[in-house]
Amino acid sequence: MNSTIENLINRRSVRKFKTEQIKDDELKQILLAGTYAPTGMNKQSPKIIVIQNKETIDELSNLNAKFLWTKNPAEKIDPFYGAPTIILVLADKNVKTFVEDGSLVLGNIMNAAYSLGIGSCWIHRAKEEFESDEGKKLLEKWNIPDNYVGIGHCVLGYPALPLDSLHAAPRKDDYVTFIK
Repeated sequence: MNSTIENLINRRSVRKFKTEQIKDDELKQILLAGTYAPTGMNKQSPKIIVIQNKETIDELSNLNAKFLWTKNPAEKIDPFYGAPTIILVLADKNVKTFVEDGSLVLGNIMNAAYSLGIGSCWIHRAKEEFESDEGKKLLEKWNIPDNYVGIGHCVLGYPALPLDSLHAAPRKDDYVTFIK
């Protein structure tokens, strides 16, 4: 099996990270892979925001947690699992394939991260975050036009546990259907 397919099969979501920031050269490779994700008609509707500032990460984590359902709403939860880097993917809602485009960017980012030994996890609720007044203020502060919609976050960091210690759940029997 070739290494690309092996990486795609073995990548798992990581939810426990070391505090050490990922290296800039690794981050650049991951981001490059994200920018080469397929997009509808090559419109390149997504925008990738890299956040490594602890205060901004905490602000986003708190905002994201407001849309997280828990049994105890007073419980303090970090939906970003303490990751030192957050990749926010937004996409231009005026492009018909904006959700698919942003989703493919996130997929490329997660797979590229795994290939470099970096843990990742897709975190939802970006849409709700950036539809909120607080989220709109952040986009304005970052000079991002209001036609951009939150697609998702990818948390990145060096995993606290070895990546090969994470195992996939068995695949369902009827995952693939052939029509010949």
